[in-house]
Amino acid sequence: MMSSSIMPLKSLRILFITDLACCTQLPDGLCQLPYLEIIQIDRAPAIKRIGPEFIQSYHHYGPCPSQMVAAFPRLHNMNLVRMVEWEEWEWEEQMQAFPVLQKLMLQRCKLKCLPPGLASQARALNKLCIYHVHSLISLENFPSLVDLELDENLDLEMITNLLRLQKLTIENCPKLKVLEGIPALHRFVLAYNDMETIPKYMGGINPRHLELYCSLALLVSIAAGQSGPEWDKCSHVEHVKAYAREGGNSRKWYVLYIVDPYNLETNVSRSFMSRGTLTSFEDADRFEYVFKMSRKTFSYICSLVYVPSLEVMNSYTFDDGRLLSLEDRVAIALKRLYSSEPPETIGSSVSVSESTVLLVSERFVDAVYKRAKNHGRWPDSSKMDNIKSMFDKIHNMHNCCGVICTTHIPFGPNLDHEKNDSILVQLVIDPEMRFRAIWWGRVSSMNQSSILHESYLFKECEKGAWLNGGKLKVAVDGSEVGEYIVGDAGYPLLPWLLTPYHEEDLSDSKAEFNRRHNAATTCAQKALTRFKDTWKYLQGETSCPVSPDSLVATIHACCYLHNIVIDMEDDGAMPSVEEPDYYGEVRQLANEDAVRARDMLSLYFLKIMSSESVGGYGERP
Repeated sequence: MMSSSIMPLKSLRILFITDLACCTQLPDGLCQLPYLEIIQIDRAPAIKRIGPEFIQSYHHYGPCPSQMVAAFPRLHNMNLVRMVEWEEWEWEEQMQAFPVLQKLMLQRCKLKCLPPGLASQARALNKLCIYHVHSLISLENFPSLVDLELDENLDLEMITNLLRLQKLTIENCPKLKVLEGIPALHRFVLAYNDMETIPKYMGGINPRHLELYCSLALLVSIAAGQSGPEWDKCSHVEHVKAYAREGGNSRKWYVLYIVDPYNLETNVSRSFMSRGTLTSFEDADRFEYVFKMSRKTFSYICSLVYVPSLEVMNSYTFDDGRLLSLEDRVAIALKRLYSSEPPETIGSSVSVSESTVLLVSERFVDAVYKRAKNHGRWPDSSKMDNIKSMFDKIHNMHNCCGVICTTHIPFGPNLDHEKNDSILVQLVIDPEMRFRAIWWGRVSSMNQSSILHESYLFKECEKGAWLNGGKLKVAVDGSEVGEYIVGDAGYPLLPWLLTPYHEEDLSDSKAEFNRRHNAATTCAQKALTRFKDTWKYLQGETSCPVSPDSLVATIHACCYLHNIVIDMEDDGAMPSVEEPDYYGEVRQLANEDAVRARDMLSLYFLKIMSSESVGGYGERP
């Protein structure tokens, strides 16, 4: 709380407050600064609610007791940043505040809805920026808003009734389904690099300018003009600029369109637009049976590997001289990775030469290995929260972030034609069977323990940079357990890696821990079974010498493809191609004891189970 001692600061105009590590509420006395024009609050991780007291106390400073004076009367710019646990903002419609606020930025919080008072009282608000507010579902009824920027609001579903809105920027909001009530819209920027179709709501809005950042597969459809399935959704817009990324260039591929006079320009080659001979299935079920993925996923993979290394192969042909399209080349490469058959057998089955099979597969693997790494990255904090929630719901394993395991990848004769070798691959697997961390080593030089200690995972976790998110309160005395992954008894017990108890005559709490631990590890067993059943090339012997670098690239490419198929089944889960933002405090492992953490967690599990068995209303500590 802030007392009258603040009055010497009454002329303060700009205020930046940073790192309120222990504050559970904002100081209500801030509104007693009548000349304050700019305020930014950055990193207040303990604040979950902003209540009416934030603006109420200033009402007592009117000329007479009954007069209501608006709080923050001169504030025109406010940024509320990285208040990562903030869920509720209470501000009623009639409560006067922020009468001249022009720009508001909300970033990295869990705010579920915007308060009614913001729309009704902040009548000068013309620019609103909302970034990484993952719980926000709707945005509506802001009569003065002119400029709206949205990014990484993963649960946002509806935007409506913004009558003066002229400029709208939406990035990575994959669940947005309703966009209406924006008659004044002039410029619309829509960016989602994995976008496969133009949203249906485009048919109901009429911006003069549309700037689109999407997948190459969608760009190809737009480039096809009136013959493409997406044309009707954007052909009414006066000016369209659509782009697809390659590497670090977000505008590598483009389509430029003008309604009047009609003009359509693109640098996407016609050879890419052609449907492949090997993929010409009218029946979607038949396509999925052959290629083990949907047509949409296949198209995404084609766009991912559309690079010069594959484009220059336009001269490669079937045995009868017909050119191989990009789809044909991708189909051949996938057929080889799906099979343990030799390349000459695969080539014969699709009417191409053995050398074509080898070269196409090599280029495909190289492209996936280099361009799909975002599908194998360690999750950022928001995705990790989703992973923990799933482990909680599915296996009752609270605060668990993954399952660590190893598997052997046998391979045929190596480059020196010596005896068959084997690669040991270490993986961290999430509850949806994605591979979240990939590390490898030769079996001849590594075992399960040594590969762990050599891995990037171990180094990042030991220095507290990974598994450093929210802790779980496990006892009434405030004891907490940090984020962790689980592994079998072959791993060491660490504060961030919990293994099962293996002594005899387990107590009830330890037995319950082992039961949940074992249930959670089933996702790893299922993931490995699915992986090996799909990518049989990694399980069979090949007659072709393979270099270590080529082998590692193939393993990684198959892991990324495994994840892509899962990601494409869940439209809201597609990872960004941008580098993830791993924010958060460094975890202090020196203050944690692994044995104690596991014991506290096992007692917590038993207490929850006992409470639920009594009547399902047991309160978690």
